[in-house]
Amino acid sequence: MGRLFGWLGVSRADPDDKLSVVEHLTELRTRLFISVLTLATASAVLYVFNEWLLDILLDPLAPEYRSLLALSPTEPFLVILKVVFGAAVLVTLPVLLYQLYAYVVPAIGEQTRRKMLLVVGGVSMLFIGGVAFVYFLVLPVALQWLLGFAGDDFTIALRANEYFSFALTIMFAGGLVFEVPIAMLVLARLGLVTADQFRRGWRIAVVVIAAIAAVLPGGDPVSMLLLMVPQLVLYAVGIWLASVFGRPAPWAHEGAPAEATETPA
Repeated sequence: MGRLFGWLGVSRADPDDKLSVVEHLTELRTRLFISVLTLATASAVLYVFNEWLLDILLDPLAPEYRSLLALSPTEPFLVILKVVFGAAVLVTLPVLLYQLYAYVVPAIGEQTRRKMLLVVGGVSMLFIGGVAFVYFLVLPVALQWLLGFAGDDFTIALRANEYFSFALTIMFAGGLVFEVPIAMLVLARLGLVTADQFRRGWRIAVVVIAAIAAVLPGGDPVSMLLLMVPQLVLYAVGIWLASVFGRPAPWAHEGAPAEATETPA
């Protein structure tokens, strides 16, 4: 049966349709083309505002450190491209996630479409919230602690490429960390982990959260605590989502009928 592209490019198919390998590859090519085109367009637009983007990332730095060094003729241009691309990914994240979800779920009905939009919106908002949390709270504290750690023993001159890479990495890592409730919800919906298992494993979760906060860029005790607090809150939110929307494991009741019909020897 022919396939139609529904609202916002969502593929519609009957439940009994079987897609060939060529159709899957065509679908993948379409999704990749839309994603690349969206990223390229956003990057071109944001390049016009590259000075504003650089100023935003420099704002957490103390004024005496904002004169960054460039050690090669191409470094300023490459740094600007890196910052612009990072901003483009953040701005177009809902579109990119939508394309990924629409490819993974090929047959979408009206109810599933609404759920998909909720999932895409929720993931996008959590990621952006994580980026904002790190930018406004964690990054200034981490920079102040790291740059002031050695006191007057070092003359500090920051290199442009290393600073912007550090800032972008810790911000995007914060965005990924904020996806913890979504990951827990997915595991619960698949029946792989239950809400009770999440509750019983809270001690392990605290250790894992502390380890994640420790390995993220920064690493100072204050920024670790700032990263751990929202992760613990999000873990609690994930437990609630798992208890409300979770499903039993597919193998949970497999042995029940056999046991019921079993007769004694």
